[in-house]
This record gives sequence, structure tokens and C-alpha cells, in this order.
Amino acid sequence: MRFIARKLGFYLAAAWVALTVNFLLPRFIPGNPVEVLIARMQQSGPTPPGEAQALAKLLGLGSGNIFQRYGQYVDSVAHLRLGLSVSDFPTPVSSEIASSIFWTLILVGVATVISFVLGVGLGALAGWKRGTWLDAIVPSTTLLTAMPYFWFGLILVYVFATNVFHVLPASNGYDTSAALTVGFNGPFIASAAEHAILPALSIIVTSIGGWLLGMRNMMVSTLSEDYVVAAEAKGLTSSRIMIGYAARNAVLPSISGFAISLGFVVSGAIAMEYVFSYPGLGFKLVTAVSNDDYPLMQGIFLVITLAVLGANLVVDLLHGFIDPRTRIAR
Repeated sequence: MRFIARKLGFYLAAAWVALTVNFLLPRFIPGNPVEVLIARMQQSGPTPPGEAQALAKLLGLGSGNIFQRYGQYVDSVAHLRLGLSVSDFPTPVSSEIASSIFWTLILVGVATVISFVLGVGLGALAGWKRGTWLDAIVPSTTLLTAMPYFWFGLILVYVFATNVFHVLPASNGYDTSAALTVGFNGPFIASAAEHAILPALSIIVTSIGGWLLGMRNMMVSTLSEDYVVAAEAKGLTSSRIMIGYAARNAVLPSISGFAISLGFVVSGAIAMEYVFSYPGLGFKLVTAVSNDDYPLMQGIFLVITLAVLGANLVVDLLHGFIDPRTRIAR
């Protein structure tokens, strides 16, 4: 319990720092979202007096001095009031995020998990069978890792969506030209799955090599440990030694990296979503930046930060159960 309480205290402090930075950062960025909206409204006619103050309140910018605004901001976040979007006024920021985060979680989340499982599994097998043909092809995977995922995505679009085969869609999250009802129904799910193939492949293919190489190297190092040698001397089966002794300990660094990757799943693969015009949170962030939508940017940054902290907390606690040595206070 002391271990859990210590971890919770640390991450709560980190969340408070992240919340404070997220409050201060937009106030150092040039521009004013209120002025952007006032300029749009003045195209239709003069704005009434006091409109700027009312818009500032609606956008969640607060009023008064910096400390009063900070208190108002913390209260708004606690009640999930993130203001209104400038680019899609007067839609709430929370609604904008909710409409996009599902797409990102499904696509990037599933692709990240698949690449991790395949990479770690193949890496463990290559390390166990070091010196064989499987181990010899591992260095070639660095070529895939060196490829930017959005660049590889462009290649996939060229080959499978435009010039060569033209068998898969090149953009959007589903077929917008068809009369589809958005929801959990067969035609929509089939269309969404078809549109997710190329973006998912661009993530899986370019990230699997990193997991594979890292796991292989840790596996080779772990196989020389005394407890693995002792397990072999006891006459345990090869599969039990590989999974229960070697892979269980070799995977710990990969789990830490996987935690960070899961946290950043919420942010989406921004460049990839932009290349495929995929309606995820990364694409929404690019749209917010191009439209000076500071409330939406602030809301997205907050969600990303809290997701990363939450993922790291879960894996830190998981580490304590996988490796009891990490629970020892220093």
C-alpha cells in the first residue's frame, strides 16, 4: 500500500504541474481567440458592447487577474467545462474532443498494440534462437524503423489507393459519399475498417522493428543471467524457461516504452492522420492550430498530458507486481 500511495502522490503532483503549464502556455502564444471571433462577427455587422467579455467567459478564458483566472480554470476542468471551440463556434471543446478521440483510440490504439505484441513476440523468439536465420534478419528491421510513418503512408497510398492497384480508400474515416448511418451497424463498421487498413499498416510496419530489436537484445542479455542458467540446470522445458524466466524479465524495458506509446495514442499519429485526412484527435489538433483555436488546443493538450501520466502510472504499478524489487523504497 505504501508503494501505491507513493506512486499516486507523485503522479498527482505531476498532474497538477501539467494542469498549471497547460493554463499558462496559451497565454504566452501570440494572438487572441476573442479578437478572432469578434473579427468574424463584425463581417455581419457591428458587435454590441460587452461582447468581448461575454466571449472570453464562453471560451473559458476567465476574468480578473491571473490568479483568479487560474482558479476559474481549475474549477472548469474539474467540472469538464473546457470552453467553446473557436473554429466550430459555439460547439463545446469537450464535444469536439469526444467526436475525434474514439477514431484515434480505435485506429492508433489497435495498431500500437498489434505492433507491440508482434514485435515483442518475434524479438523474444529471435533472442532465444540467437545465431539462426531468424536472428540474422533482425538488423534489417532497422530500415523499417527509420522510415517516418507518414512517408510510408504516402507510399501505401500510391501503391494501394491511387496509381498501382487502387483497391483501398486513400482518405477519410469512412465512405462519406455513401448513405451510411454513423453508428454500430454492419455497413458503417465495414466502411470504417476498410478506411483504417492503410493508416494502421503505416503505423504497424514502421514501429514493429523497434520493439523487435529492443526485445531481442534484452532477451540475449537476460539469457546469460544466473537464474536462467539455474532453470536450465533443473531440466525445465525450453518453453517455460523462455517465457517464465527469460522473456518475463527481458520485457520490462519494453513495457515502459509501451506505456509511453499508449499514453501518446490519445494524441494520435498527427502526421499520419493528416496524410489520410483521418478524423482523429491528431487531425483535429492540426485544424485547431491552423484556425487559432486556442481553447481546443488547450483541451487537446490537457487530454494528451493526462493520458500519458495515466498510462505511466498504470505501468509503474504493474512493474511493482511483475518485479517486486521495484517496490523497495530507497
